[in-house]
Amino acid sequence: MSERRYGLDDLLTLMAVLRDPERGCPWDVRQDWDTIVPHTLEEAYEVADAIERRAFEELPGELGDLLFQVVYYSQFAAEEQRFDFHDVVHTLTAKMLHRHPHVFPDGTLASRREGVSAAEVETRQVHSRWEALKAEERDARASDAASVLDDVPRTLPALSRAAKLSKRAAREGFDWPDTRGVIAKLREELDEVEAALAAGEREHAAEEVGDLLFATVNLARTLEADPERCLRATNGKFERRFRQVEAALAGEGTSLAEAGLARMEQHWQAAKRREATSTTRSEGESRK
Repeated sequence: MSERRYGLDDLLTLMAVLRDPERGCPWDVRQDWDTIVPHTLEEAYEVADAIERRAFEELPGELGDLLFQVVYYSQFAAEEQRFDFHDVVHTLTAKMLHRHPHVFPDGTLASRREGVSAAEVETRQVHSRWEALKAEERDARASDAASVLDDVPRTLPALSRAAKLSKRAAREGFDWPDTRGVIAKLREELDEVEAALAAGEREHAAEEVGDLLFATVNLARTLEADPERCLRATNGKFERRFRQVEAALAGEGTSLAEAGLARMEQHWQAAKRREATSTTRSEGESRK
């Protein structure tokens, strides 16, 4: 006899029972909108981590944990008679139909584009239309907003929020004409960091480092690169190489504390050369 497969209704029932004040879980009953937010952020990053590691066997569990966060908030809202999970699904589906007129021309799930394949639809035009529709939705949502930056979430990681802030400002024309302007700004901010350090003003130097990071985010934007993803890739590269340094020193019977910077740098450069050789070999094999 096959094991029963649970569905979405089962998950919603499970959450309702967990939150039952009489028969539920004490921990779940104590939670509220604010206490769950850190878990939501953590689960989103765990999904990203599993994807980057290509750990697809872990992904159903990680995506489930992320979905559970949505179910949590929907349960809070249902208890307060604000909305429920079905309202979330309806709102999302309606929004996606509105944003994809090139796929659903009548704005209904039943409608289909005729005569043009997906490959023939110009990606740049789709992106432009998507951004225009999002802007319309923001205008309708915040007609009395004081700033175009008002709906950029403050709870985003600083790097991601910087990217959204700069993108929003650039859309309004507050931007450099080309990449050279951003690079010049980077040099200017680095000079200001050095000047603050030379003056012994460490707090001012830290402030200027923030400006330097923001300018770097702008450079990533002009390259159409996600700065958060760029930094995660660099974090992974640093960790991979440092582990090789540790392994090489351990093979010599030397600890990190005993090795000294010069010896560690030697192994670091060796790790970089191995990676470069491996990449060149892989590219050569892929061209065969």
